[in-house]
Amino acid sequence: MKISVVVGNPQAGSRTGRIAQRLAEGLAPGAEIEVIELSQHLDGLFSWKSEALDALTAGVAGADLAIFASPTYKAYFTGLLKAFLDRYQMDGLSGVTALAVMTGGDRAHSLAPSLTLVPLLIELGAMVPLRGQFFVVGKETDVDSLVDDRLPALRDQFAKLGQVCGGIG
Repeated sequence: MKISVVVGNPQAGSRTGRIAQRLAEGLAPGAEIEVIELSQHLDGLFSWKSEALDALTAGVAGADLAIFASPTYKAYFTGLLKAFLDRYQMDGLSGVTALAVMTGGDRAHSLAPSLTLVPLLIELGAMVPLRGQFFVVGKETDVDSLVDDRLPALRDQFAKLGQVCGGIG
């Protein structure tokens, strides 16, 4: 199984990125995981002619599962993630199962992943079988514990999908 983790945080090594990577590791232990920190690709992200970004988008489009993660900025995901997703044509993520993940300082924006990111992923052809995941984070947040608390329910949901339609469960 191949999992792509696309992190739209403007800062590499963020809590958002750690949460998304930990989710990938916990959902499919032993899977091949590629983490794409968009902050490390600014030179090509806003250029339509970038072989490096073309390779990244092709890799994500070929993944079995793609986790798209972003902090919440003004009740929305970041412009970095939007610029990356804008590189796809209609149905460019066809055949990819996607999970939308967003982080924020409090639960006030907990619907943001389901209301903003999930519809865009569906528009691009991704299969988004679960609601968007929102994680409340602060400076002292224990990311591992936060994800570990959520993983059993997510594994169970993916397992049920697998029983019905051959998902990643």
